[in-house]
Amino acid sequence: MTEPAAEPENRVIENVAVPMAEALSKLLGSNVEIVVHSLVTETVAHICNPFSKREIGDPSFLSEIDFRKGENVIGPFERVNWDGRLIRSISSVLRDDTGKAVALACFNYDLSEIMAAQNAITALIGTPATTQGSEALFKNDWHEKMNLFIVNWCQARNKSVEALDRTDRKDLLSAILGTDALREKHAASYIARVLGVSRATIYNDLKSARGKIV
Repeated sequence: MTEPAAEPENRVIENVAVPMAEALSKLLGSNVEIVVHSLVTETVAHICNPFSKREIGDPSFLSEIDFRKGENVIGPFERVNWDGRLIRSISSVLRDDTGKAVALACFNYDLSEIMAAQNAITALIGTPATTQGSEALFKNDWHEKMNLFIVNWCQARNKSVEALDRTDRKDLLSAILGTDALREKHAASYIARVLGVSRATIYNDLKSARGKIV
């Protein structure tokens, strides 16, 4: 029996996006993360060099973007990673045979090594670094907002995300409870990945923090 043909969006992802992502990740190395988003399921379909702590199946939050015909490249623009590193991103819209946008391939380049050199030069010439974002692409991306919240919280206390101890982590979660972030689906799991602990640990800490608030 002949197997049913794959849906057009799946063919684009499997035959174009994934091979392209795998090839470029090997060519460009670990400083470049490549994320393939399915615009049909609105989830991450494939990821190479996942330094953003995202996983396959995570929500993409791209439903409100107007992928106009002929608009196939978005960016470049700059974002903040969960650990405070500056990331330069550019995205390619992938379409099926009818011209419908079915996938988005995002290329995220870690600028930390370049920024270290730039900061040394800036100290000599006094040229400020600038950061530009893409409101259209990430205005509803709670991952980005969570990254900024955690980074700003840590910077205000002269700490790094990787160096947070148990007490710091509980204080951070108490601060997050004061926002709407935990209403998002999978938010606790994402925070666990960012902080390098288990989901059970996050749930226990949140339970303890809620008890103190009450």
